[in-house]
Amino acid sequence: MRALRRLIGGLTLLVALAAAALLLWGLLRGRSEDLPWTPLDLAAPVGLSTGRKLTALTRDFPLCRALLDQAGVRYRVLPPREEGRCGYRDGVRFADGGARAIDYRPAGLGIACPVAAALSVWEWQVVQPAAQRRFGSRVVAIDHFGSYACRRIYGRDAGTWSEHATADAVDIAGFRLADGRRITVARDWRGDGDDAAFLHEVRDGACRLFATTLSPDYNAAHHDHLHLDQADRTAGWRACR
Repeated sequence: MRALRRLIGGLTLLVALAAAALLLWGLLRGRSEDLPWTPLDLAAPVGLSTGRKLTALTRDFPLCRALLDQAGVRYRVLPPREEGRCGYRDGVRFADGGARAIDYRPAGLGIACPVAAALSVWEWQVVQPAAQRRFGSRVVAIDHFGSYACRRIYGRDAGTWSEHATADAVDIAGFRLADGRRITVARDWRGDGDDAAFLHEVRDGACRLFATTLSPDYNAAHHDHLHLDQADRTAGWRACR
């Protein structure tokens, strides 16, 4: 029992020291986005706490809408949808204009608001900089396989419901550049050229913004797309593969 108390005390001390170090680092660097208790700003650089703040928007639709408005993202709210265990009450659809410049194809993509917020940050802070750096051209459209689908994970008859069942996920298939180039996950993921490097870079960037980021490196079911979702897990753990 004494050893257990010492172990618990040691772990508590380590957690306290880690929290103090995070606070000191954030304050010294002047980066509020690194601190978990500061307000989220979609236009700010991506910090240590940005991803968890984005995921937390699954519990606050009004705040999510306010952040999109503040960042200049144009959208329209979708009617609530209920379909047994599936559905959503925080669905949005991007509208033309505003601070965003990337279209989604097919058009009319409906997604949960926290996914829309994360996709906006992903565009500004990850996708466009990577495209400009590697190709000297911007991304004008993203090809997708959809968001909302009332199903369980992998379409099974039993088991955990997919984040697609609440529109909290989107599957990204490829990117179209202003110079006419098209980059697809299915064709270009593996290789040593700029196309593969770009795809890996935007995957890695998504890992900092979404609760779950899965790519062809995860399993064969994801050979042709990046799965991005905002699963609000109890323990707050995140998946990146």
